[in-house]
Amino acid sequence: MIRSLDHLVLTVRDLETTRRFYVDGLGLELRTFEGGRHALHAGEIKINLHLAGHEFEPKAGRPTPGSGDLCFLTDRPLAEVAARMSGCGHPVIEGPVPRSGARGPITSIYFRDPDGNLVEVGRP
Repeated sequence: MIRSLDHLVLTVRDLETTRRFYVDGLGLELRTFEGGRHALHAGEIKINLHLAGHEFEPKAGRPTPGSGDLCFLTDRPLAEVAARMSGCGHPVIEGPVPRSGARGPITSIYFRDPDGNLVEVGRP
C-alpha cells in the first residue's frame, strides 16, 4: 500500500542554528513555503521544520527537539563529509562503521545536530 515516504517533521529549538547544520554542513536546501513554514530539501527528501512551542496542527503526540534519528545517503567519500561537518563544528561521534541500509549494506558516520537528533550519513 505504501510507495514511499513523502516528508517527515523535525521539531527544533532554533531555525537558524538548524539551518547552519543542515544547509551549511550537509548541503540541504532550506525552502520557505505557505504561511512562512520552513522545510529542508535534497533530491526527493523533504523535512518540515516546526519550531518548538509553535508546531502546526495536527502534530505528534509529544513533539520534542532531539528525538529524531535520521539516515541520509551520500555518493561523496565519508572523509569529505566528516571534514566538512567538523569544519562547521560538528565532529563525527561514531564511525565509519558498517550498517544495514534499506537497500543493502552501507558504511556510516554519525553526528548530533544542534537539537541532539542523531544524524547518520551512509554510503553504499
